[in-house]
Amino acid sequence: MSARAWFVTGTDTGVGKTLVAQALLLRLRERHARVVGMKPVAAGAEMQADGHWSHEDVRALQHASSITAPPQLTNPYLLRAAVSPHIAARRDGVAIDLDRIVQACNALRSQADALVVEGAGGFRVPLTDTLDGADLAVALDLSVVLVVGLRLGCLSHALLGAEAIAARGLRLAGWIANRIDPAMPEQDANLALLAARLEAPCLGDLPYRSPPDARFAARCLQLPQEFLE
Repeated sequence: MSARAWFVTGTDTGVGKTLVAQALLLRLRERHARVVGMKPVAAGAEMQADGHWSHEDVRALQHASSITAPPQLTNPYLLRAAVSPHIAARRDGVAIDLDRIVQACNALRSQADALVVEGAGGFRVPLTDTLDGADLAVALDLSVVLVVGLRLGCLSHALLGAEAIAARGLRLAGWIANRIDPAMPEQDANLALLAARLEAPCLGDLPYRSPPDARFAARCLQLPQEFLE
């Protein structure tokens, strides 16, 4: 039986996708024995003490997962430079292949009860000269969770993101507000507008916390039955 799975995207880079993906994994572990996270494309690898390259987002998802899977499945593309994936891949001489990612995702779903896939950057971040994150989400054919980083400009970004998700024929399972800028004025008013305009439930309102805490964030989520069944 194939695992239930969701694709986590964001209104932009740096809005807390990894935090939300971790929180979702931790909540899913309350109902499912075998839960795993996947980061198909990670740009900005760091050399570790053991001589291997790694990415902090990939490590974070591994720590929140209940099972261990090989890196060729959980992170098919690990790119060195912390730039747009299409540029990082070009620098590394790598061609990102969506079929390879789909095969890795399917392999993980066959091993797990629940899977959380974290995209790179925003929904339409370029992956190659012709493909972007939206193409990846379509190829995986997963329901989408949209992370809205509360900062100036987030209303337009969130509404445009939801439109782009719908335009690709994908289902928006819900959105999560992450209060990343404590100085932003009228945060509650912004949330009220999004709740009225986005045709999907709000799955959580994450207070500002420095440093971010995935276990605290997990307690702030209000997940519908589809995540817990």
